[in-house]
Amino acid sequence: MTKNYIRWFSEIGVADVALVGGKNASLGEMVRELGTQNVRVPNGFAVTAEAYRYVLDQSGAWPGLHDALDGLDVKDVDDLARRAQRAREIIQAAPLPEDLVAGIAAAYTRLQTEYGEGLTVAVRSSATAEDLPTASFAGQHETFLNISGQARLLDAVRQCFASLFKDRAIAYRVDHGIDHFRVFQSVGVMKMVRADRAASGVIFTLDTETGFRDVVFVTGAYGLGENVVQGTVDPDEFYVFKPTLRQGHRVVLRRKLGGKEIRMVYARAAGRETTRNMPTPPEDQARYCISDDEVLELADAAIRIEDHYSRKSGHPTPMDIEWAKDGLDGKLYIVQARPETVASRKPLGTIDEYRLGGKGALRVSGRAVGSKIASGRARVISDVGELNQFQPGEVLVADTTMPDWGTVMKIAAAVVTNRGGRTCHAAIVAREMGIPAVVGCGQATTAIRTGDEITVSCAEGSEGRVYAGLLPFTTTHLDVTGLPRPQTHMMVNIANPDTAFQTALLPNDGVGLARMEFIVAEHIRAHPMALVHPEKIEDASVREEIARLTRSYAKPADYFVRQLSEGVATIAAAFWPKPVIVRMSDFKTNEYASLLGGRWFEPVEANPMIGFRGASRYAHPAYAEGFALECAAMKRVRDEMGLSNVRLMIPFCRRVEEGERVLQAMAGYGLARGGHEAGKGLEIYVMCEIPNNVIQIDAFARLFDGFSIGSNDLTQLALGVDRDSDIVAFDFDERDPGVKMLIRQTIEGARRNHRHVGICGQAPSDYPEIAEYLVELGIDSMSVTPDTLMKITRDVLAVEARLGRAPRSAAPARHEPSSAARSMP
Repeated sequence: MTKNYIRWFSEIGVADVALVGGKNASLGEMVRELGTQNVRVPNGFAVTAEAYRYVLDQSGAWPGLHDALDGLDVKDVDDLARRAQRAREIIQAAPLPEDLVAGIAAAYTRLQTEYGEGLTVAVRSSATAEDLPTASFAGQHETFLNISGQARLLDAVRQCFASLFKDRAIAYRVDHGIDHFRVFQSVGVMKMVRADRAASGVIFTLDTETGFRDVVFVTGAYGLGENVVQGTVDPDEFYVFKPTLRQGHRVVLRRKLGGKEIRMVYARAAGRETTRNMPTPPEDQARYCISDDEVLELADAAIRIEDHYSRKSGHPTPMDIEWAKDGLDGKLYIVQARPETVASRKPLGTIDEYRLGGKGALRVSGRAVGSKIASGRARVISDVGELNQFQPGEVLVADTTMPDWGTVMKIAAAVVTNRGGRTCHAAIVAREMGIPAVVGCGQATTAIRTGDEITVSCAEGSEGRVYAGLLPFTTTHLDVTGLPRPQTHMMVNIANPDTAFQTALLPNDGVGLARMEFIVAEHIRAHPMALVHPEKIEDASVREEIARLTRSYAKPADYFVRQLSEGVATIAAAFWPKPVIVRMSDFKTNEYASLLGGRWFEPVEANPMIGFRGASRYAHPAYAEGFALECAAMKRVRDEMGLSNVRLMIPFCRRVEEGERVLQAMAGYGLARGGHEAGKGLEIYVMCEIPNNVIQIDAFARLFDGFSIGSNDLTQLALGVDRDSDIVAFDFDERDPGVKMLIRQTIEGARRNHRHVGICGQAPSDYPEIAEYLVELGIDSMSVTPDTLMKITRDVLAVEARLGRAPRSAAPARHEPSSAARSMP
């Protein structure tokens, strides 16, 4: 009886890795188990690993392969290339037996019947040691796209068999201790998704930089997915928050527009189908490659896949997924899924913090991969033939990297590339190697020369920076496993959404101060009133810049609401479900004026520190429309995005009547204190930073749900010291007895009125004695900078122990998913 060397995807699953390899087993699992749950996978079949062995058995290839590979030293790159070429030639010369050819032809005909005569197929390698829990073979073996006709299909199958012995695949197996002759190659043949006419990309069911589990991270660009995977294009990025998506809030958490300068399409050369890159039209670069609805459809599928694999394995299993949109039928397809093998395997309960000890001239910047810092001499690689010059400890600088470069990247201190996003090859390998990488820098290979001493920093948020010189830096290893939690709630001050996921890994009780100003200045960059009334801007170049920033929005004001809501929502999601107290804008007039278009809407004040700021602006005709945009953004965060852990805080509220006007205005914008949903009512706090807030604390307590002491401004106004003036800076001291008396009266007043009271000023971060004083007074919470959180937590625990207060509990090992894995509704 003739052996069957073909298995349809519907006939296989994850238990069949030994028969059809990791890729095919995963595709089969999804077709068989998730096809009825809106996880759309192109149909196809596997040429089994038994077929690979059958071909080599029939041709007597095994002795020649042993001769080519036995005794190989993969560190000898030239010898590796020679031996790998010899092994591939042995397999390519092996004829496919007639019964195998007949089986492949029959399956191909059946697939044509299903999809039509115009069907083209993707032919993909699927090794039996591929996509293991401890290793990812992504990009190691060959894939052939848009194949049509039986002859080309058979040739592609043979080439996939041979690609088991690509240089990079051999080296990878040696590095992971995998025997070459215990790994076999299966081949998947599936309907070709015509992403060349649409878009494609990669999905991770966690944040790739921090391991934060509660998000789905989607990247995408126009054309075939090779550009995204290999890093030859800067893709669009999207985050979706799993807990609120499960609750029915179908909103994208955050988006970042990529350059998408090129798109990979099909072309014909020498009578054969091939691929080539074409420039992306500027109008396409300026818009996202897929819609929000499509991002959410992909997120739905990704969560279902993750839930399914988690149930199968018995533990949370974050996934690395490839997707493609078919430009012919307009549908989204999942074309691969494998367990994620880097971020999800970071040790629990330990955090490494890197901090620069100096600054040098900025050479280039791009997207940060990881959170480390490294320095060394640069080696600019412009051609693969230069790789043998690379020395251990050098910084690899290149246009982009390729899978063949793994042996060099393994000995690099860091990687810097012109092109690529955070899911490209350079990023994936850098994470696996545990080295920092800055990708998508644009001009790295011209701004940096071989031999330059440089420092690569990924410890300053999502923007990675490359500085001139070997800058000093420190590394702190924090073990937070089992750290007790004090009775006093320890919260953090945060402004930059890019650092939120990382900061949330620290033991904390939420965010005591999320500053809106950073998001406005760094991510929006334009004055809100300039977006409401661009016609009032007298400088044509400024109007043009605003038009450029807002070009993909129906009106400029929508840009402000979307950007601000995404920034705040990212912080709220990182700390979910803990409280996140967001302070409404507190720019001074000179700071507002520095924003794009700002000088046409701001007065010139002699002392902006005590001028037109905070609450006084919100109901004032000069800024009321700008405040309306802030409120629209916060309403979107809470209502549409479902992040009900957000509490709002009003800064610099001078008088009770002013507080009443602000609350009335907020209610008119849909932000009524108390809200409308039981258990999710909006709480509104007020900063206690003006002596009148303390004097009239009982009256303010009737308006607001809590107080946050702003020790900087409270000290300034208690002592009459302008904290921006160097000449009287010596008189600015939060430890002054008068300031401490105001703090004590605030805490006592808040407790008397059953209101929450915390502090978000700098004093407890700078002065341990102030932290001790606050604990003795029984303050509810302290919010401090992330870099001081661990030290102050230990100090507070010591004070509480002296006062006889037992700690609450031990800190969790890290931020785990807030929802147990379960099927999407």
